[in-house]
Amino acid sequence: MVLIIGHRGGRNLWPENSLSGFRNLAQMPVDGVEFDVHLTRSGEMLVIHDPTLDRTTNAQGPVADLSSGKHREVRLKESGGETIPTLDEVLAVFKDSALELHIELKTHADGTPYERLAAKAFDAVNRLELAERSILTSFHPDVLADIRKAAPGIRALSSFDANSTERLGLTSGLSLMKQCSDIIAVEMSLLQAQWEEITRLVPLDRLGAWVPNEISDLEYWLAKPIRQITTDRPDLALQARR
Repeated sequence: MVLIIGHRGGRNLWPENSLSGFRNLAQMPVDGVEFDVHLTRSGEMLVIHDPTLDRTTNAQGPVADLSSGKHREVRLKESGGETIPTLDEVLAVFKDSALELHIELKTHADGTPYERLAAKAFDAVNRLELAERSILTSFHPDVLADIRKAAPGIRALSSFDANSTERLGLTSGLSLMKQCSDIIAVEMSLLQAQWEEITRLVPLDRLGAWVPNEISDLEYWLAKPIRQITTDRPDLALQARR
């Protein structure tokens, strides 16, 4: 059975990376949740996708510049006043579930990794005894290498898309990612266009597709012998899988 992972907590159903979205997703019979973590200069791990506040909140500027506790004053758009959650708050939502936790370790806007983010995230999931269900993910080989070093034993996932191909090459990039991760999740249009080459390099049980959201795409990828799909519409994915 292909696993269904709710992307950013199911962002086409609820405000992305919101606690209400995570709580709703936790009640669905999906297999996992994906969300993003940035690190502020004060050492707080915040669950938000972009390196800046501009798109998803009522504030502006780099997430990294938020002083301690300041995220409590930043409201997520169209959320009814919710604020940016911390990693600990999100982990608490899923502590008593069986869902896989796909935790993407983000970078600064220029792609520079956050210092010690992998170690801090590893400490957080260990503290709540969630390491076995957690998978640390990134687009960046240097972040994935840091995961291997700072979080021994935890699974890692590489995200791969057209930009990855431009930076690293398709064959060489996938070969590199396969060395530093357990799972490779490929953007679906690239995966479809390069299916033969990608599946020659990556075992099907280590391969995922993101981010199908239309019912036709969901049905297509759920019929493939891959490990997982990551989707903004977990409700439609469950419908298609049934």
